[in-house]
Amino acid sequence: MSDLNERSHEPDNQAETGLVVDLPDEQTPDSLGENYRTETVYKVLSWLVTFLIPVLLILTSVRLVMTPVFVFLEYNTPNFPADPYGFTRQDRLYWSRIALDYLLNDQEIDYLGDLQFPDGSPVYNERELNHMLDVKIVAQDAIVIWYLSLAITFILGVWAWFGSWWGNFSHGLRRGGWLTLILVGVTLVIVLVGFGLFFVFFHDVFFDPGTWRFAFSDTLIRLFPERFWRDTFLVVALLTGAGGLILTMIFRQRLSD
Repeated sequence: MSDLNERSHEPDNQAETGLVVDLPDEQTPDSLGENYRTETVYKVLSWLVTFLIPVLLILTSVRLVMTPVFVFLEYNTPNFPADPYGFTRQDRLYWSRIALDYLLNDQEIDYLGDLQFPDGSPVYNERELNHMLDVKIVAQDAIVIWYLSLAITFILGVWAWFGSWWGNFSHGLRRGGWLTLILVGVTLVIVLVGFGLFFVFFHDVFFDPGTWRFAFSDTLIRLFPERFWRDTFLVVALLTGAGGLILTMIFRQRLSD
């Protein structure tokens, strides 16, 4: 009986030492499923970023060449062909500036249609005006896509930074850089090897076949000869490639830290 009493008064070793054993929380099938779905969403968004990057970089480069500065530099490149019908360099700068303004503003085609040379003849014929209207539609649609891709990438980046998937976002940026470099490499080879065929293909994709062909004496050809467009495609490709290379270098370093 005394032994029983002594045992009843023995202190609990765990209570006396304050030892508490925390068992790991068990993940339920529901929580595992939720984590899997979340990670899948982040991976999908990461690939969305990958495909947005080439669009964003290409259109950024396109917007950079749609400036008077680029046109001025292009007209002043060595051996740029002179206009056999009489435009001086200053004439080209003047008329090309108006054409560029039309593509970026909200004016109707009369903005170009009302233009006249000093002798009273129209600067653009009906065929040229129709093409410039088509170009304006394509250019402004491209600018809208540029803004959207920039906004989506920015929003996803902010979400990734403050969320828990910056690693996925960074991988998406780096993959996008590599994808851009591949596309640029292919484009450069095509432009350098067969620019004429590429030029025709490009126009037939964005415009009705035949509507973009003009006489050498037409104003659009005098302002923007084939050399202008070849150099423009090369500059866009180089600027885009530089952006892709920067992304691959920056985020390769970040991911290795």
